[in-house]
Amino acid sequence: MISGPVPASPEVLAAETGAGGGPGRFGSVALVIGGIVSLQFGASVAVLLFPRAGALGVVTLRLVAAALVMLLVCRPRVRGYSRGDWATVLAFGVALVGMNSLFYQAIDRIPLGAAVTLEFLGPLILSVATSRRLLSLVWAALALGGVLLLGREGFDSLNLAGAGCALAAGGLWAAYILLSARTGQRFPQADGLALALTVAAVLSLPLGIFSAGTALLDPVTVGLGAAVALLSSVMPYTLELLALRKLPASGFAVMMSLEPAAAATAGFLVLHQALGWAEILAIGLVVVASVGAVRVAGAASHG
Repeated sequence: MISGPVPASPEVLAAETGAGGGPGRFGSVALVIGGIVSLQFGASVAVLLFPRAGALGVVTLRLVAAALVMLLVCRPRVRGYSRGDWATVLAFGVALVGMNSLFYQAIDRIPLGAAVTLEFLGPLILSVATSRRLLSLVWAALALGGVLLLGREGFDSLNLAGAGCALAAGGLWAAYILLSARTGQRFPQADGLALALTVAAVLSLPLGIFSAGTALLDPVTVGLGAAVALLSSVMPYTLELLALRKLPASGFAVMMSLEPAAAATAGFLVLHQALGWAEILAIGLVVVASVGAVRVAGAASHG
């Protein structure tokens, strides 16, 4: 994947090397924004579904539905791969199920905007660590200031468990970046993602069944879970795939830095999670730090 604080999804990796048609630059920007909006409003819908199936149950519904769609679309072959290839897919699947489970546990406890801001630290720290430029430390300090402002009264006011889950999800997001890059090198197109999602779906089933039980069989719950999968996985992945055919990876990463702000907006509109000025400023600091870190990383890669 790209080296910025927020990665493209694995299928975008394949698109970066592809040629051919696709939307123009302006259309690509619109597609990326559409993907961001879809992802965060999907997370908001997931929160509304928690009373019916619980956080882990919703994770299972999302991963199973997304895996089925990707398998039908990609129809990946399963022969001809080495043990190393399968180890990469398995690790990628573990990262996916862990990242999603922890993130959904977080948004079950703290506002969506705060959760995404904390989760964002994982990719941001990875970007700073791989940049090797002094200016990156400035952006890291700015992001840290935003996080401290977000928890100015102590993270226990945000719910300590929720904040911890968001931070842990951020660590797995960083692992997702590294593993998805390796998967993109070993598997054609989006085949690696389809297989990794299948692994994640299988691993999530025991957790979802234990948490939600027969609620997973309720037609309304299944339908809403499919909507979450569509909004949070299928739509963003597809829009990213189309956008990256014209939009440079560095520009994509800068735009993805808008995720915390989009999450706060979705949380306000759908879940009525109003944030104070301090929380809004904190999210703004993390967004600015993310944009700065991406630009530094991009300058380093071209320098």
